[in-house]
Amino acid sequence: LLAMGYELWGVVNFIKTNLDGVILIEPEVHGDARGFFYESYREELFAAQGIPDRFVQDNSSRSAKGVLRGLHYQAEPRAQAKLMRVTRGSVFDVAVDIRPQSPTFGKHFSVILSGENKKMLYIPKGFAHGFCVLEDGTDFHYKVSDYYAPDRERGIIWNDPKLAIPWPELDCEFILSDKDRKYPCFKEAGL
Repeated sequence: LLAMGYELWGVVNFIKTNLDGVILIEPEVHGDARGFFYESYREELFAAQGIPDRFVQDNSSRSAKGVLRGLHYQAEPRAQAKLMRVTRGSVFDVAVDIRPQSPTFGKHFSVILSGENKKMLYIPKGFAHGFCVLEDGTDFHYKVSDYYAPDRERGIIWNDPKLAIPWPELDCEFILSDKDRKYPCFKEAGL
């Protein structure tokens, strides 16, 4: 990285996961008595690590503990790559491989993203995404590589037994939108 002009203080760990293309990102955080600073995104650095997407839209949500959103994706030709992070609170974040030709088709990766750990998750096109909020007042932010297209919006039911996602056990009920409650199971999603 030094040869490319990056200073050591800006080093970021890019960690490959069990799903090809899904990358866990750990930024270097600089903190002192005043607070902290970290670089959450630098296009050329991310591209050099296999994240070439041009992000065109940023989205933010604030959710209460127990809110479960997903599993969402946009169908081609409007599929989206996503770069997620939490700035306050915490979520159990999930990516599901929905690429039929992939050796990990139907498999998932999960991680805790929080304002405390400052980890980020990159999910390329060809994956469904969902998250469960672990704390009240959680702020979730993500970049996407294509604009929201309601006619291409799709989903898979969050608790499909075939996916076997180990959603966290909370001391409250999950809170889902009507739309998220009605998504088809993985087998019937038309993938």
